[in-house]
Amino acid sequence: MKLIFLGPPGAGKGTQAIKIAQRFQIAHISTGDMLRAEIREGTKLGMEAKGLIDRGELVPDDVILGMVKNRIQKEDCKNGFLFDGFPRTIAQAEALENISAIDYVINIEVPVETLIRRISGRRMCADCGAGYHVSTYAEENCKCGAALYQRDDDKEETVRNRLVVYERSTKPLIDYYTGKGLLHTVNGNADIDVVDAAIRAVITQ
Repeated sequence: MKLIFLGPPGAGKGTQAIKIAQRFQIAHISTGDMLRAEIREGTKLGMEAKGLIDRGELVPDDVILGMVKNRIQKEDCKNGFLFDGFPRTIAQAEALENISAIDYVINIEVPVETLIRRISGRRMCADCGAGYHVSTYAEENCKCGAALYQRDDDKEETVRNRLVVYERSTKPLIDYYTGKGLLHTVNGNADIDVVDAAIRAVITQ
């Protein structure tokens, strides 16, 4: 099974992707995670990408496509994979067709103000990497004792810019995949388990 999850930043793609990937024993491929790993390791690619990500801008297609092509050739992709955050542009979608076929494209919809509230409220632990949200955890320090911080790309101004970039670059993918008969839209403004059930209903029909 080969899936794509579409949706704006904060729609819950990552959360749902983890659940579906575990249930169906397929690889969860997040280009965002791959890029952040490069940044943590201080690679040349990571340093180039960091400035773009911090401003909410897109990383060039050739960089992303190179990472994706290498990733889907790994052993854990033999049963299939789920793309979380890729493709983001029509050009990437067209290039992906030359790399692999896709079975379903899931579009997760959430109102804009809900997205901003979700993302700008995120906090990360500087030490252990644990994640929190100010709506459910009001402390300034992680449970491990280290300080919590807000990622640069989670600040409200950057979030709004990320949503503008999404509207301009990624939303055309909805029309693209609708035209190919692959797109299925689910309401992401619901409990995690409700969204999960809606996605499973699509891919097991």
